[in-house]
Amino acid sequence: MLVVMRADATAEQIAAVCRHIESLGLRAHAIPGAQRTAIGITGNKGALEPSDLEVLEGVAEAIRVSKPYKLVSLEVKPEPTVVRVGRAAIGGGELAFIAGPCAVENREQLFRIADQVAATGAQLLRGGAFKPRTSPYAFQGLGEKGLAILAEARERFGLGIVTEAIDTESLALVEQYADMIQIGARNMQNYSLLRRAGQSRKPVLLKRGMAATLDEWLMAAEYVLSEGNYQVVLCERGVRTFSDHSRNTLDLSVVPAVKAVSHLPVIVDPSHGTGRRDRVLPLARAALAVGADGLIVEVHDQPEHAASDGPQSIYPRQLEQLMEQARRLAPLLERSAPGAAAGAGAHPAYGAGEGR
Repeated sequence: MLVVMRADATAEQIAAVCRHIESLGLRAHAIPGAQRTAIGITGNKGALEPSDLEVLEGVAEAIRVSKPYKLVSLEVKPEPTVVRVGRAAIGGGELAFIAGPCAVENREQLFRIADQVAATGAQLLRGGAFKPRTSPYAFQGLGEKGLAILAEARERFGLGIVTEAIDTESLALVEQYADMIQIGARNMQNYSLLRRAGQSRKPVLLKRGMAATLDEWLMAAEYVLSEGNYQVVLCERGVRTFSDHSRNTLDLSVVPAVKAVSHLPVIVDPSHGTGRRDRVLPLARAALAVGADGLIVEVHDQPEHAASDGPQSIYPRQLEQLMEQARRLAPLLERSAPGAAAGAGAHPAYGAGEGR
């Protein structure tokens, strides 16, 4: 059920409607919009009678939501949601860029890469401190030590920090150090972790599961919103198919599909979506062309020695090229792209050309 308040409804009237809903043993989610405030209702086991709510002061109408996911639906919030993380406004007029290594290996490595990421104009730094790996013998991350290095990089380079939580224990640590909590593809349907992320006040980046349908992905986001955290960004990162020419199949058709039914912003990860360095830039450009609100890419200055995901990590010079291409594309998409910081490209140690 969705309660639509009148445009002139007061804050007191909105609060009174929320209290009435909660008195029924239900949960009220007040979602301000450009023209109105809508109040989503969750927790009801059966249908509610709209007329019981329409008599309350300030209520314009009460309508039933047809989608199984309620709070993420355009029916609840017709205007696109903008999620603010550091200097980035994901879903706003400016495209958002998240870049950095798959894993934090040590302070020197992260600082080298963060320096170049900042120089290109990208707003956010990614880096894994907790790494869920296919093999139990593979590098699992530095844990809290890695988080502390990321937080230090934020202070040094002015980049917001995005990093993954793999369980409820690590999420509590990520909350302390990071600006955005990433929920990875393997955990998209880890419902206890989603609920815990919903109780956080940090924005959440929710990656699509490796075999998840659009509805399953949106229902996972619904878990987060249902706990009161409305700052969710969706991330397409490729799905498993019969294809053998790439690690995964990047499903760019899902970007406009999301925007047709949900107000949540959606970004694309062409690094995991392809698993190959030479495919990242072409698919990144395509992702922007179909309407993605931003990109998350893996960057490493020595990918041949990376602790994880070296073959899909682009060189810093390639990130610079991608940002330049995004600036040229953005006006065609009626968007803008962040400008390069002073000194961009002035790091000869990182190499030059398409390969570097």
